[in-house]
Amino acid sequence: MLVIDNLSVRYGTVQAVANISVRVARREFVSVIGSNGAGKTSLLKAISGTVASSAARLTFNDADLRSMQPSRIAKLGIAHVPEGRQVFKEMAVEENLLMGAMGHADWKPRLEAQYELFPRLAERRAQLAGTLSGGEQQMLAIGRGLMSAPKLLMLDEPSLGLAPNLSDLIFSHIQEVYKKSDMAVLLIEQQAAEALELSDRTYVIESGRVSLEGPSAELANNDSIRQSYLGVW
Repeated sequence: MLVIDNLSVRYGTVQAVANISVRVARREFVSVIGSNGAGKTSLLKAISGTVASSAARLTFNDADLRSMQPSRIAKLGIAHVPEGRQVFKEMAVEENLLMGAMGHADWKPRLEAQYELFPRLAERRAQLAGTLSGGEQQMLAIGRGLMSAPKLLMLDEPSLGLAPNLSDLIFSHIQEVYKKSDMAVLLIEQQAAEALELSDRTYVIESGRVSLEGPSAELANNDSIRQSYLGVW
């Protein structure tokens, strides 16, 4: 489904991503873990076309994403839930969700599906998004992404800034919607234990490069991963 070969991203003289190659198959759950500044967010931005990049290959269902406008990439079926949620704070919850369905005629059943998945959003549908708690805003950001019925859902640090109980709730929602859908998921996450538990395969990025990759269950038992990311010695 998603094929990336030798992707690089630069910000002026700083190379954020260096020749990364990634694969995500249809209906596969893939996670990317790594420390702050490793290049994880830049990877997602390059896929969605919001930062300039170079790559030997960057395709989604055989469509070449290189030089494609972000709006067109989204229409191909890629939904990007950004780091920090980035909801429209001066708009109501329901208005935020409908923004995710722009261009789709069958938005009503999708809206009800989000309210079923996130009952708190249903209770607050008329409330301004900026007045929601951090966990509720994350639910809203995910729900907005799902409103486009994506083939690939990309999530950037969904647990960022959340208390452990809220992080667990968000992860359970992600797992629930993944199991009930036909979409693939690409998860960027600093909470390595949760990412490894949720995903089929994992890439480890260090200093803009892939240092390890493989089945998540195997990496969870890798001594280097256990020491560096899981705090197990």
